[in-house]
Amino acid sequence: MKDLGGKTAVLTGANGGLGIHMARALAKEKMNLLLVAYPESGVEMLRTTAATLCPQAEVILADLRLPSECAQVVRHAEQLFGSVDLLVNNAGMEFSSLYHELSEAQVLDVLAVNLGASMLLARRVLAGMVERKSGHIVNISSLAGKGGPACQEPYAATKAALTAFTFSLRATYRGTGVSASVVCPGFVEAGIYARTKTRTRRSAPRMLAGNLPERVARAVVKAVRHDVPELIVNRFPIRPMLVLSALSPTLGEWVTDFLGVNDFFRSAAAAERQVRDLEIVA
Repeated sequence: MKDLGGKTAVLTGANGGLGIHMARALAKEKMNLLLVAYPESGVEMLRTTAATLCPQAEVILADLRLPSECAQVVRHAEQLFGSVDLLVNNAGMEFSSLYHELSEAQVLDVLAVNLGASMLLARRVLAGMVERKSGHIVNISSLAGKGGPACQEPYAATKAALTAFTFSLRATYRGTGVSASVVCPGFVEAGIYARTKTRTRRSAPRMLAGNLPERVARAVVKAVRHDVPELIVNRFPIRPMLVLSALSPTLGEWVTDFLGVNDFFRSAAAAERQVRDLEIVA
């Protein structure tokens, strides 16, 4: 879609670290916005910000672990604006932990929010897009889905799956006017990474750190405007390393470990365990 003005976007995870930056980027394109937020922290700030973004920005609270609430999001968007032209699946959950120490509920929650909700929301909006011969879906993945770092099994698995889901959508709907893109950021100076830095008192490896959230938001708009299959957003060129890892998974494992990625997430897992232990004692 070249011209986004006057069209409607549904953005999930709007009250997360990246969400508000994406909302601003889409508002700049003069889109109608339905901002989907989980009913937790940052909701009132999101409502205040939404009021300043554009007159056509609305906030809806939804627990995307529940299929019924995914359906309600799309119904609400259609009632407000008539149609959904752009879906940005940005909502995500992450736990840094030894895999066997995660509860079943935590594993299922990550699968439901990161992957299940993205697929269900896409399914709900696609029929209208195909009928209008216009529409785009953007899935926010992560470099974690490319490298599979330590202590990130559910998150890495869902982010890898989003990439495959995107390419399958592109193949299915090619030639219909409907398409999809996947945006894969490295560490972003917001949200999950910002909290992890605070807890661990260490930064991610220099090769992967330092993305500004505004840069990721611009990548979303670029992906839609130019129908880009995949955009990797990282401070330094990383695709050659990903190609090398694909050619030699053993070498890829070594590079990931050498860069300190696994050590960073092990530190994050240790910090989260310490927080849990303190909560139990309290």
